[in-house]
Amino acid sequence: MPINIAIDGPAGAGKSTIARAAAKALGFIYVDTGALYRAAAYFMISHGIDVNNESKVGGYLCDVVPELKYIDGEQHVFVNGVDVTDKIRTPEVSMGASAVSAMPCVRDFLFDLQQKIAAENNVIMDGRDIGTVVLPNADVKIYLTASAEERARRRHKELAEKGENVSFEEVLADVNKRDYNDMNREVAPLKKAEDAVLCDTTNVDLQGAIEMLINIINSKLTMNNG
Repeated sequence: MPINIAIDGPAGAGKSTIARAAAKALGFIYVDTGALYRAAAYFMISHGIDVNNESKVGGYLCDVVPELKYIDGEQHVFVNGVDVTDKIRTPEVSMGASAVSAMPCVRDFLFDLQQKIAAENNVIMDGRDIGTVVLPNADVKIYLTASAEERARRRHKELAEKGENVSFEEVLADVNKRDYNDMNREVAPLKKAEDAVLCDTTNVDLQGAIEMLINIINSKLTMNNG
């Protein structure tokens, strides 16, 4: 049976970076479910479709073919055969992803793909509702978080390095807005699974956070096998 590790947490907690590094160290496949929602949002935005209009988004889902491909061990996101890995990381697509991820039609559309990947591989899968909805029977569940200010600081630094001219205050406002949207949506709201281990990286550097995650996974798997 494949081993499934579920990681949930708010936007900007470093889930992708930390989980990707942990997966590489453990020899697992890393699955960034947020990238799939970003891919759907990117398709809608690039085709001029209102990401807040559920009936329109639902009507165009049949035209979206999202794929996760692993090139030289790195996850790349494709939409209809085009690599959009870098294009889905803009603030506009981030907010679009937050909007479409609250829609039952989009969640259903991506649910089967996520479960199929997990059924066939040892995975570390991250998102907002992995431990609670997508992989409720995961071998290990972790809730990865950090303070809103720290998450905004990291995101602002990342955007600045990419040449994006956006203020810290704007990024913090986006983080707080996404937190509210994700935690208060009707379908699969962001929350810590009852049996998830809390992992707070506010005062920990990247390498420390990666080591924390690997240690939690190894200790939980050892306990499970004991």
